[in-house]
Amino acid sequence: MLTESTVETMFRELMNTSERTEEVFEKAEELLEVELRPESPLRHRLNVELEELRSLEIKS
Repeated sequence: MLTESTVETMFRELMNTSERTEEVFEKAEELLEVELRPESPLRHRLNVELEELRSLEIKS
């Protein structure tokens, strides 16, 4: 398991791409599921952020 700091850095790198494809969203989702405990506050926060970004991408 990676540290929460490392997971957040990797998540930010994935989301900082100019083209957020479904593949990018799936990679980010997998990162959170594999590397963070289900009860982790960071996992919850990044999942919410991921869904918001996914929603914004669909609208544009």
